Amino acid sequence: MSTDNELIARSHLDPAVFATLYDRHAPAVYRYLAQRLGDHTADDVMSETFLVAFERRDAYDREVTDARPWLLGIATRLMRKHARLEAVAWKGMAADMAAQFAPDLIERAGARMDAERLTRRLAAALQKLSDADRDTLLLYAWGHLDYAAIATATDVPLGTVRSRLNRARRVLRRAAGTDTPEQETDHGRTDVAPQHA
Repeated sequence: MSTDNELIARSHLDPAVFATLYDRHAPAVYRYLAQRLGDHTADDVMSETFLVAFERRDAYDREVTDARPWLLGIATRLMRKHARLEAVAWKGMAADMAAQFAPDLIERAGARMDAERLTRRLAAALQKLSDADRDTLLLYAWGHLDYAAIATATDVPLGTVRSRLNRARRVLRRAAGTDTPEQETDHGRTDVAPQHA
């Protein structure tokens, strides 16, 4: 099976080869975009992402075998055009999350109120993050990229990725009312943030 950089190189002579790259990465790009923008907008931005990638394939770093960080970086930049829609999506997500709590009838009202309050606080904290910090956090959480891939996607040094994630986590922990760092789940990534005793 050809690596992504080989497919991109071959697509200069045979543009149809680029479709293999689309088939390989469109589901991951779509999932990331749908979580941030909703299904309808995700379709549009995903299509635009691959169009931009095709048009800019000459600039692709041929040493990098995996194009997913590059594609998610393009998608993240395109999402900035849709920032207003993302704010609306956060409100809808908050309502959906609150509606998912259904213990027993007496506890349900209290749990829903607590969940709604927490969801509002977290949504407000996410909205207050800088675009760079929010994009970095969501590339990690929803894009399932490791730190190095996020650095590639956002075109910043690895240390900047670590700083942005640390800053975003502190803001979210404060908003959630927890001051102690929780054990981070690595989702199969090898360079999760170190836990300090």
